Amino acid sequence: MRGPPQTAFRRVRPDAQTPACAQPSSCDVAIIGGGLIGLSIGWRLARRGLDVALFERGTVGQGASLAATGMLAAAAELEPGGETHVALALESQRLWPLFARELEGDGGGSVDYRADGVLLVALGREEVDRLRMRYDLQQRCGLAAQWLNAAQCRALEPGLKPSVIAGIFCPADHQVDPPRVMAALRQAFLAQGGSLMEQCEAQPDLASGRVIGVATQRGTCSARIVVLAEGAWTHHMGLDIPVRPLKGQSLALRPTAPALSRMVWTEQIHLAPKSDGTLIVGATMEECGFDDHVTAGGLYALLEAARRALPGVEDMPLEAVWSGFRPTSIDDAPIFGETGVAGLLVATGHHRNGYLLAPVTAAAIEQCVVDGRITGPAADFGPARFNELMGAHA
Repeated sequence: MRGPPQTAFRRVRPDAQTPACAQPSSCDVAIIGGGLIGLSIGWRLARRGLDVALFERGTVGQGASLAATGMLAAAAELEPGGETHVALALESQRLWPLFARELEGDGGGSVDYRADGVLLVALGREEVDRLRMRYDLQQRCGLAAQWLNAAQCRALEPGLKPSVIAGIFCPADHQVDPPRVMAALRQAFLAQGGSLMEQCEAQPDLASGRVIGVATQRGTCSARIVVLAEGAWTHHMGLDIPVRPLKGQSLALRPTAPALSRMVWTEQIHLAPKSDGTLIVGATMEECGFDDHVTAGGLYALLEAARRALPGVEDMPLEAVWSGFRPTSIDDAPIFGETGVAGLLVATGHHRNGYLLAPVTAAAIEQCVVDGRITGPAADFGPARFNELMGAHA
């Protein structure tokens, strides 16, 4: 008998932890959105001794956070036009080791931080020139990247097919496991005294042109500051935040023996081995609104691309399939900081780089809340950068 559609069911739900809280009547900071970004911000603010309440319309991580692969890939992700994002990506990459250690300490479990590097490969000679262009861009931006010939690629990953012609090894690009990160964040936030309201949709509560808290079906919660962190849904908050959903379909295979020792990218897909023995294959890029269906065409494209790179894919058990919505801005860069409404901040638009940019985003919002401003590479990613563009489209 065919069961119901299955989306993010591989992902270990972070639900075997401390139960969620009763809604408080007031707090210092209210966060709307319980994904990776919202929980990261909430945890860091609670660590600073602030009274933080987080409101999630479903369950934590149910959007993009549990559908992601967990790439921390500043070099591998770089594409033409992304040069202005490099400093921010490198700063967040620098923050990740300490972020992971402190999260594991507060959250009581491993996040499977793997410092194995990422290998990008060209499968066939027609892909070599495009890969070389990516390598040249990485070099111009000062990123850690090494050009490899076919033999060097297979020395790193003997399981790859002989059709691999060349590659780029990015030693500073790492990965984490999203289910473990989300479980640790939930526990860490609660352990630091945060209040978590799941199944509780919230809206900013405004008076006299400034935010005074949030309103929910359970009542109101007054707050000095409200942070919007609803990912692809942030534009529903009535603000002119240029974010849209970009659907990604992924799947998990379970090889009988480890197929790869590190993350491998081709032009079409990424292959990410996880410590639980699964091999994640992702992800499609689809402009289809909030249609979350897993499709035959999407899965076929993923499996066919995996078959080109890795022998024996056809015989690997298919463990799970799912979809998610990347929150993508019109310039593919994150949006965080002041919105123009007093007391109302935003943190969204992380596109494919939510996990990479989580530490720097949390640090930027923490700085904005505590010091009243954002400095460093993060200062250039506020919503104000869109004012002229959005005015032109008005």
